[in-house]
Amino acid sequence: MMQTNTLTTYILTADIGGSHITAAICNLQSHTILKQSICRVEVDSKNSAESILASWKSAFDQVLQKNETVSISGVSLAMPGPFNYENGISYIKGLDKYEALYGMDIRQSLADMLNMDGQTIRFRNDAESTIAGEVLNGAGKNYQHVMGVTLGTGFGSAYSENGVTKDLNLGSNPYRESIADDFLSTRWFLKRYLDITGVHLTGGVKELAAMAPEISIARDIFIEFADNMSEFLAGPVAQLNPQVLVICGNIAKASEFFLPHLTKKLNAIPVKLAQLGESAPLIGAAAMFDNLKVPANS
Repeated sequence: MMQTNTLTTYILTADIGGSHITAAICNLQSHTILKQSICRVEVDSKNSAESILASWKSAFDQVLQKNETVSISGVSLAMPGPFNYENGISYIKGLDKYEALYGMDIRQSLADMLNMDGQTIRFRNDAESTIAGEVLNGAGKNYQHVMGVTLGTGFGSAYSENGVTKDLNLGSNPYRESIADDFLSTRWFLKRYLDITGVHLTGGVKELAAMAPEISIARDIFIEFADNMSEFLAGPVAQLNPQVLVICGNIAKASEFFLPHLTKKLNAIPVKLAQLGESAPLIGAAAMFDNLKVPANS
C-alpha cells in the first residue's frame, strides 16, 4: 500500500488520544506539519483491537490520499503509556482505554496494515513528543534547558537539554497522600468541585473555566490548582534548573485563571504557554527520524 523512501524528509506522524487519532505529514527539514495533511478520526478505545487499528488505518489512509505526491520515509506515533516504545508493544491496562491492545506488537500490526517494513515505524511517549515539538519549533525553541508539562486527563512531563527531550514521568511521583497525577489532571478539578459543591461537572475543566468569570468557587479551584502545581514542581525545578517551563495540554486553555498565580509562585523561572497546539506531538514524534534528514536541495 505504501512506498517508503529514505531520501525524503517527510514522515507520516500521528498522536494517539484517548478518543481519537490525529494524523498528518511532518517535514523534518523545517519541523512543520503540512497543513493540508492533518486528519482527525474518532476512535472507540474501549472496542476490539481490530476496531482500534481500523480507525488508525482510516486516518493514515486519508492523509496519504490527500497527499499522494508526497513520498514518506517512515511512520511515527505519539503514544500514551505504559508502552514499550523501543519494541512497539502496548502495556496499557486499567486506564479505561486501549485494553484490547495489551501485549500486542503494535509495530508489526501497523507494518502488516500499511504494507511496510516495521523498521520504518517508531514510537514516542505522548508527553515527551508534545514537549519535544514545542522545543523544536514552539515555545521552547530558543532555550537549551526546557522543562515542559502537559495538563489534561493526566499529568505529563519532560525535560529537554540541548535539543534532546526525555520523558520525566513526574506524574507518578509521590505527592501528598497519593501521586502528582491525582492533583494535576482533569479528574482533580472534577473531584474538587464535587467535594465543595456536591455537583458533578459534566463539561470538565472547560465548563469550570466558563463559570470562573462569574463564580468565585470556580476561580478559587483554579488558584488551588496553581498552588498544588507550584508546590509539586518546586523540587524538580530546583533539581533541573531549566531556563523556562512550557505548559501544554487542554487545561492550558484555561490558563488565564491559574497562570498568573502560578508564575508568581514559581518566580525563579519564566513560564510560557505552548504555541503549537495539536501539531506539537506530531512534530515531536516525527523527530524520532531526524537522523534521516538530507540536505534541503536533495
